[in-house]
Amino acid sequence: MPGSSGFYGSQVAKNSSQPEIIVIVNCAINVPLILLSIFGNAVVLAAIFKTPSLRSSSILLLCSLAVSDLFVGTLIQPLYIASVLTRNKLLDSLWFTVSFAACGISLCTITAISVDRFLALHYHMRYPSLVTKSRTIYSIAIIWLLILLLSAIYYLNPFVYFFLVALGVGIFLLISILAYIGIYRIVKRQKLQINTLQQAVQASRTENLSNFKQLKTSALNSFVFFIVMVVFYMPMSIAITLYLVTDNWNSAWGFATTAVFMNSSINPVLYCWRIGTLRKAVTKTVERILRKQT
Repeated sequence: MPGSSGFYGSQVAKNSSQPEIIVIVNCAINVPLILLSIFGNAVVLAAIFKTPSLRSSSILLLCSLAVSDLFVGTLIQPLYIASVLTRNKLLDSLWFTVSFAACGISLCTITAISVDRFLALHYHMRYPSLVTKSRTIYSIAIIWLLILLLSAIYYLNPFVYFFLVALGVGIFLLISILAYIGIYRIVKRQKLQINTLQQAVQASRTENLSNFKQLKTSALNSFVFFIVMVVFYMPMSIAITLYLVTDNWNSAWGFATTAVFMNSSINPVLYCWRIGTLRKAVTKTVERILRKQT
């Protein structure tokens, strides 16, 4: 089981007294990812801040994810690079716990988004009264607080920490999967009624159908975010599992860490690709920035 000094930097230090070429390449890859993460997430947050109409409950959850990703670019990745190049145990321990906290916040937020989309489709008309902005903000605050408190356990008892992390990851992934299974069933059931609703002449039914289609699109968007996160986190999950079993960490697995960081750089692109209103707001924000610089 990893000790309180983390595992990546300590294992690399055991394997080599000088920076290996694979470590240097990995650090070099992280440099442009840092810039993309900072710029992309900062622009997304600025666009939402400047556009009050975007501040729905689901977008507030995306804000939490963007803040976590911005945290990765501004703090965690620089600490990671400094740690693996200097073999400093303090930096190693620091980036390790902070990065796990950011990953935990991202996973919890993605899970909250999946549950939010399920509630939006399941309750439909009652959703605005059930999921309010204030309740969403409270939920985000609880997520951040619990994850930060969990990080402190790492320094008290690493075994308990990793057990809770493994348990939490399993639970939150299961919740997300169940939410999307529920969403799939709702959409499948509603498809049987679409032809009837489309033929109805009543304006209320036409509007109801349009709203449902928007919610379905939003649920699909959240599913895309979930799948992309799983893809980028999978190499690290495999690496940690192998380390816990063999107590051996090959420096090549550092690219698994970079894959996790890459998710923070890719997310802003996904938001703009999948959410048209946010894409327009981001475009306007970038145009304002460019005008001020000219």
